[in-house]
Formats: sequence, C-alpha cells, structure tokens
Amino acid sequence: MKKPPFDKIVAVLVGLGVAGLVLLLAVEAAGVAGGAAIVVALATLGGPLGMLGGLGLLAVLLLVAKGLSEYGFEALFRAVLRGLKKKGLSKQEILEKIAAYRISRSLKAKLKDYVDRYYDEL
Repeated sequence: MKKPPFDKIVAVLVGLGVAGLVLLLAVEAAGVAGGAAIVVALATLGGPLGMLGGLGLLAVLLLVAKGLSEYGFEALFRAVLRGLKKKGLSKQEILEKIAAYRISRSLKAKLKDYVDRYYDEL
C-alpha cells in the first residue's frame, strides 16, 4: 500500500476539529499498530452508538493509523493543531473543548500538555 499524503491525513483530522486531536492521541495511546489500533480505538470511541458508531470512524482510523506509522505522532499533532489555529480556534478554546470531552483524566492531561507545549510555537 502506498504512503498516504501527509496533507490529506492532516485535513481529515482538522476537519474533525478538536476531536481529531483526541482521536489521534487515542490511536497513539492504544499502544498497538495497524488493525489492533483500530479495534482498540473503535471499542473506546464507539460511544453510545457502540460498535456501529465505532465503525463509522473506521475509514478515518485507518488513515490515522497509517499516518502515525508514516509521519509520527508529533508531526501530525502539530499539523492538526496548526490547522485548528488557522480555523480561528484559540488555545483556550481548544483546552475548553478538551475539558468537555468525556474521556479519562489522563487522556485530557496528555492532550492539555501537548497543546500547551506546541500551540505557541505554531
């Protein structure tokens, strides 16, 4: 399979908004690659729609997992954060949206740390 274009992966994640950052970190935090990352992320992110809701994310997760293996987490996270900044989201707005997500405290803390670390550099 050929390498997916970096810009396409970033555009998909930016299109998801702050959820794209959450998704990126969830797949990375799963600690597995390829299909296993997808299964773990689907089970975690399926939400009230269960596996059906998770399956709706399948195409995006495939792209994200492949992008992580090709470009690395930091490059994708920075690029998505840059895209959110271009869309007019302030650092505070991003942090507020992260705080509102129904995700674990540790995942929120990691996201906050990455936003604090990279946002002002962009």
